[in-house]
Amino acid sequence: MPSSSFIVLLSLLFVGGVADAQSEVLATLPGARRIELAPDDARPASEIVISANVSTGLFFDSVLLRDGIELEGRDRFSLVDVGQTTLRLVPSPLVTAGEQFRLVVRFQDGAAPRSATFLLRAHPANAEPLVEVYRGRRTIETYQQEAREVRDALVRCQQERARLMAEHDAPAGLAGLISTKALDEHGVAGRVVTKDVAQSAGNVLRVAIVRSYRSSTGVAVEIHLAVNSGAQPWVGKGAMLRTKAGVELKVLRLWQEHPISTGEVGRVVVEAEASAAAAAQGAFSLKLWEEDGPRSLTLTNVTFP
Repeated sequence: MPSSSFIVLLSLLFVGGVADAQSEVLATLPGARRIELAPDDARPASEIVISANVSTGLFFDSVLLRDGIELEGRDRFSLVDVGQTTLRLVPSPLVTAGEQFRLVVRFQDGAAPRSATFLLRAHPANAEPLVEVYRGRRTIETYQQEAREVRDALVRCQQERARLMAEHDAPAGLAGLISTKALDEHGVAGRVVTKDVAQSAGNVLRVAIVRSYRSSTGVAVEIHLAVNSGAQPWVGKGAMLRTKAGVELKVLRLWQEHPISTGEVGRVVVEAEASAAAAAQGAFSLKLWEEDGPRSLTLTNVTFP
């Protein structure tokens, strides 16, 4: 869905007095995660991933009891907007990776289940933007949409498997770049962008050198990092490359030379897919994070040759 259409959709959902429109959209939101509640409420709390300064919207098929919303650490959220059948949450910048908050919602009609409990887990970047919650029977449209998404996911897995097998069978060095069509007659372009990028305040990692590269099939960013004195060794787990408009490139791999300890500089390489030249034009933000830890790195104004 184009970003402009997505913004319009969210605006419609959170404007008061459109309960009927919300119910229709609830059945067909593409890409939304679905949670089904059992009548006996015996299942454990469903986990929902949130991120600081990123909106997460919960859409219910039943009217909420607005006074019955309980949110642990409510002061840690910049916005808690309760609608008739919607709940929008925006964690504040103070929320760090690994933090957890208990959320309880109650329903107005008193039918089973009368309430639902969720566990909100903070992540540096992977917030879930849309979550649908069902108490009753789902419409046929939602099952059809879910089947389409499963098929799409299967196709992506097959494509990824084919790519990995091709890389496994490819030779190393320049021959490997040629065989995978990453190298053409124009070669691979590189650029030192250390002075151009900006590092967000509060990062525990210090950037020494940043280089960007472009091939015929993708882009890569090479970062030389140092850990602040006294900190534990840092190992990157995930990465995200996003344009100012919010469009993300598909990250293919995150490679790290070794765990980065105090007093040394380590090298991290992020590679992303960008087969079309226009796919990686303009400035990007790059975010790196560690596994199950609060320490992350954000660089802005990353450009490619």
